Amino acid sequence: HRTVPEDLYRIFPVLREMKDRKAGNLSGGQQQMLVILRALISEPKLLILDEPTEGIQPSIIKEIAQTLRRLSAERGFAVLVSEQVLSFALEVADRVLVIDRGRIVHEHATEGLDQNEVRSFLTV
Repeated sequence: HRTVPEDLYRIFPVLREMKDRKAGNLSGGQQQMLVILRALISEPKLLILDEPTEGIQPSIIKEIAQTLRRLSAERGFAVLVSEQVLSFALEVADRVLVIDRGRIVHEHATEGLDQNEVRSFLTV
């Protein structure tokens, strides 16, 4: 049982209020925040997230994206995210790669990215 450093609770203050609950009793958004906090304890150089928005309400998605962007700049770590929610990916990423059947079919810096072009790759 490790103690969460106080500065990490400042990242997602709602988790301080929930610290005595089991992770399974947290909402989807709170669980995702907890996963991120647990990863940050080890002071990573690279944070890899696989579908971090799955099952999370839109307002929490935006909060997590903004927090990740700020934290990566402040703490100097890179974020690699596999994500289908384009708005989240664009908020977090500096570069977007669209992969289809194991091949990169589109690559572009987030700045100046044509979102409609990216969306055309994402439609089923």
